[in-house]
Amino acid sequence: MEITKDMLIGDILDADRDTAQFFLNMGMHCLGCPSARGESLEMACAVHGVDADDMVEEINTFLASKA
Repeated sequence: MEITKDMLIGDILDADRDTAQFFLNMGMHCLGCPSARGESLEMACAVHGVDADDMVEEINTFLASKA
């Protein structure tokens, strides 16, 4: 699975629960709440002051290392 910045956080977490660490590390601690799960990765990054392209690259590198 390739992550994109327009993907919903809930979909990313459902695909691989181990990706939660990336959201927790940027200060997003409400991963189970409906608004967080329905937010795009890009929107969450904007709110938390994180570069979305960097986050996408980090998550995709992590997922590729698990394959």
